[in-house]
Amino acid sequence: MSSDKEAKIHSLSAQISYYSELIQKHNGWEYIGIYAVEALNGIRDNRTEFQKMLNDCSNGRIDMIIIKFISRLARNTVTMLQTVRELKELNVDILFEKENIKHGRNH
Repeated sequence: MSSDKEAKIHSLSAQISYYSELIQKHNGWEYIGIYAVEALNGIRDNRTEFQKMLNDCSNGRIDMIIIKFISRLARNTVTMLQTVRELKELNVDILFEKENIKHGRNH
């Protein structure tokens, strides 16, 4: 394994641990899971985890999403706006953690 690949895996593992603990420690939040996409060899996943997350939102399993960076939600502005609108229609709140932007109801 290259050191770059090891660093990416460690970083993903650290992020999963961080968000799992953050959610489970918050009173009133129910931990549903982590939807993570790992980019290997510079090629991005086909976003199956992203689609799974949207399906879980549509099915009422999720009412809030925490995202590390705004850029992780969509690859371009148009898709970003469409996704935010879709989530708003489903009454799903979004917290962009690093930018400290909250969209939706207060939790």
